[in-house]
Amino acid sequence: MGKPRIGVTYDLRSDYLALGYSDEEVAEYDSEVTIDAICSALRALGWQPVKIGGVRKLADALACGERWDAVFNFCEGMHGLSREAQVPALLDVYQIPYVFSDALTMAMTLHKGMAKRVVRDAGIATADFTVVECLEDMKKISLAYPLFLKPVAEGSGKGVGSNSKVTNAASLKRVAEELLEKFRQPVLVETFLPGREFTVGITGSGEDAEVLGVTEIMPKANWVGDGYGFENKEYWEDKVSNRLAPTADAKAAGEVALAAWRVLRCRDGGRIDIRYDANGKPHFIEVNPLAGMRPDYSDLCFIANYKGVSYLQLIGRIMDSFLKRHPALKPAVAKPRPLKLRPTKTRQVKPRRAAA
Repeated sequence: MGKPRIGVTYDLRSDYLALGYSDEEVAEYDSEVTIDAICSALRALGWQPVKIGGVRKLADALACGERWDAVFNFCEGMHGLSREAQVPALLDVYQIPYVFSDALTMAMTLHKGMAKRVVRDAGIATADFTVVECLEDMKKISLAYPLFLKPVAEGSGKGVGSNSKVTNAASLKRVAEELLEKFRQPVLVETFLPGREFTVGITGSGEDAEVLGVTEIMPKANWVGDGYGFENKEYWEDKVSNRLAPTADAKAAGEVALAAWRVLRCRDGGRIDIRYDANGKPHFIEVNPLAGMRPDYSDLCFIANYKGVSYLQLIGRIMDSFLKRHPALKPAVAKPRPLKLRPTKTRQVKPRRAAA
């Protein structure tokens, strides 16, 4: 029996740049380096990877009769508040198993307000918030200042900058209006959390999920604004670094993150962002169920490196979680050889959902 075929879905940043999109518009998308690294790891683990591309290419291939034993879904999508759910939903129609979360979770977690509602309902700490659908909704806001504003369904810090923290009604109205106009989607308005920020790597699903590691976001002198926004992530060199979180902070942030991961039904691997309030209590910010996976670039990979987990082992953990749902697909493979990847030269934080 040959190796099981696993399709790989993704959106390449270079493809969209060639179509005229801006750097900020494509900040969430992947690089060729990332997709090649994923395919190399899958090959070493006994799979036969087949590059597919984005949701349109997937739909065309399926319509032409193409099939795979499974799909490694790394596709962000471009349009709509449920864009990350498009590939999972399409694969569900054709009953093709896939890695990472299902359509329900992908749609729910992309919308920061929906994710926070679910997390809050489960008793997990998250900052008080409201969602502004239009300027008329501003009249209903009763949250205490300072507040923090961001688009409700963007990643990679898009829409977060030097003016995201507001301290009065005039700036609240101005920033909300700017975000509604630019991103054509609702705006999340939440109580500003002034404390330290952490990112938590998680592998596994449900009760089998576990914290891979926790890093702390460390602003440098040229940090922009009051949040880990687009400029800080995209032009990170003189703005941010990271480190493994101290033991007590890692435990506190990890407990909140793992509880949120489970209640949001996330699967296989990803990241959750945590921030402290003024009293040092960890709060859920948001989840990334399609975390960046560029070996020398992405937060999840840095966390793995810090914890002594190789890139191949990281992908292996993700695939082991997937195979618990689909054990019949497990490849027959000898002990994989180490991947020959470009060594990590820095332990600085890179963009979270950008080209990763």
